[in-house]
Amino acid sequence: MGEDPPVIREFADNALLPMLYGPHNGHLDRIEKSLGVSLTARGNALTIRGAQARMAEACLVGLYQRLEKGLVVDFAEIDAMLRLVAADATDAPVIMTRKRHIQARSLVQADYIRAMEHHEMVLGLGPAGTGKTYLAVAKAVSMMVAGLVDRIILSRPAVEAGERLGFLPGDLRDKVDPYLRPLYDALHDMLPGDQVAKKMAAGDIEVAPLAFMRGRTLANAFVILDEAQNTTPVQMKMFLTRMGEHSRMVVTGDLSQVDLPPGSRSGLADALEVLGDIPEIKVVRFTDRDVVRHGLVSRIVRAYESRDRLRREQS
Repeated sequence: MGEDPPVIREFADNALLPMLYGPHNGHLDRIEKSLGVSLTARGNALTIRGAQARMAEACLVGLYQRLEKGLVVDFAEIDAMLRLVAADATDAPVIMTRKRHIQARSLVQADYIRAMEHHEMVLGLGPAGTGKTYLAVAKAVSMMVAGLVDRIILSRPAVEAGERLGFLPGDLRDKVDPYLRPLYDALHDMLPGDQVAKKMAAGDIEVAPLAFMRGRTLANAFVILDEAQNTTPVQMKMFLTRMGEHSRMVVTGDLSQVDLPPGSRSGLADALEVLGDIPEIKVVRFTDRDVVRHGLVSRIVRAYESRDRLRREQS
């Protein structure tokens, strides 16, 4: 049997091709190595040879369409597009914010974005690097910009391995801000710095430890609880019952990274057990396959999970 005939794909806008191909055709090299195909560029046409030529074509078309929309193409976006093509999900949803347009980079990320669009309460579970918190902040900012919520409230339980806030130097802000820094970083990725500062000063955006939520009713707000595996059941119940009218609530956490004292039950695990049968609450589970940071991060997560699984089997 002979080889499959090559696939030839032409692109209309030559000006976009340098960004599609990458410096020194680096983007094409990455696709070749990932799919085992051969890509030959001539003018505005690409000749694709190999068993997965059609998948490579779909990936390139998806990346080209990103460029047509003014979006960036880099190695991370190429890896994401390869995942989406493999899952036949190249129409992944996009979150629009003032500074960035953020497209789902995996099938589960796409499900997560849609869940936040259609459910008032979403629980996002899974390892670090899967975009749980980042996408939640992006969705919160997009809804605020669209006028669908009045406020954004970002919170974390003030528990961290080896540290208690009371032993850290400085006043309360000095103690709390470093712990909440990942939430600030995500905000600054979505909005210009002056707008973040202005909205925080006006109370439209609030970043605070979980203890600050007690006794409040959070209406017309997008509320995010990050690192929820470090809540106690009492804290989790307190947080979930703060939800008010016309609000969205997203809870994120990784049950493999609980920093509570030994023997303490995680409020996130408890909530999953108690609330599992409520259809209005959507649970989205990420795995190491959804890690969208450096490719090595996914392999690190997988190695730790394999070690922990082996320990459980031996115990």
